[in-house]
Amino acid sequence: MPRSLILLAAALTCAWSAAATDVTVVVDFNGPYSDRSVEEMKREAAGIMKDSGLHLEWKSRDTVGVTSYPNLVLVRFKGRCVLEPEPMLYDERGPFAFTYSSDGDVLPFTEVACDHVTASVQSAISGDDFSRLDYLMGRALGRVVAHELVHILTRSEGHAHEGVAQPALSGRELIGAPLKLSRGEVERLRREFAAK
Repeated sequence: MPRSLILLAAALTCAWSAAATDVTVVVDFNGPYSDRSVEEMKREAAGIMKDSGLHLEWKSRDTVGVTSYPNLVLVRFKGRCVLEPEPMLYDERGPFAFTYSSDGDVLPFTEVACDHVTASVQSAISGDDFSRLDYLMGRALGRVVAHELVHILTRSEGHAHEGVAQPALSGRELIGAPLKLSRGEVERLRREFAAK
């Protein structure tokens, strides 16, 4: 590759990361949650989305007021968003979250089923994991939120073959080794926001 093309590619990469697009994520908890888990959720989701050039700005639903935001997503958390040392009995089957659509258009509203996430995570924890339950719950919630953000921000109900946007994640994948966006998802997100 000619040197001039390498420099141009590097400049475009730097310009994209310097001109990150803000996405305001408004969170609304309908049940108990841990502040430490919420902070870890934000960190995890932001880390997953960083390659796309998107910057997540987090707000609580009760602090949003009447301000207008160009890229707004509402995430409602239903159920108990806390891990307890004693596992609760809950059927973990079913989706971790659901993003709404209308007439084939994906809407910027999603609901996270914390009881499903909690049950799945509890099935995967062992040993030292019990000393960091808030951290692991936050990591899991961050991955679930990032998955739903991909649907919303790409306006697609499709899934990737790998990474955080694959169709299903196991309890181990929710709390284990880092999950990233697939290359295809990064490109789709960049295209979507480059057009704005």
